[in-house]
Amino acid sequence: MKVGIASDHRGIHIKARLCQCLTNEGFQVVDEGTDTADAVDYPDYAKKVARKIAAGELDRGILICGTGIGMSIVANKFPGVRAAPCYDEVMVEMSRRHNDINVLCLPGDLIGERSIDELVLMWLRTEFESGRHTTRVDKITAVELEVATSQQSI
Repeated sequence: MKVGIASDHRGIHIKARLCQCLTNEGFQVVDEGTDTADAVDYPDYAKKVARKIAAGELDRGILICGTGIGMSIVANKFPGVRAAPCYDEVMVEMSRRHNDINVLCLPGDLIGERSIDELVLMWLRTEFESGRHTTRVDKITAVELEVATSQQSI
């Protein structure tokens, strides 16, 4: 599985750790930055991963900012991207099982000592349940197409 990962300055310490963990677990990791603790703007990094998810160049993406919220807002602007900020095991598991999210957004400031490695591996290994959830994810895609079509006529 090919996984893209990016962070702003508030998630750089977690990003470095996750890149190593995922590589050790056999995932192909594409690091999209940042590589500095200097202040940067999270939209610049979120769009790098989201664009590659939308283009089918990555299977999954992981984005890290202070809360995970800003990154998810940016990522969800791209067609085919389903991003969500997740803070614990229940959110991580349900985001995959029921919503088939392909971009996990993490809070660099809020998780604390909880093992972020375990959360990310749980997310990567959890399968989409499909069934009734497929209908709902298909409706998300339909809304996305409806919005894109209505914007073309503006």
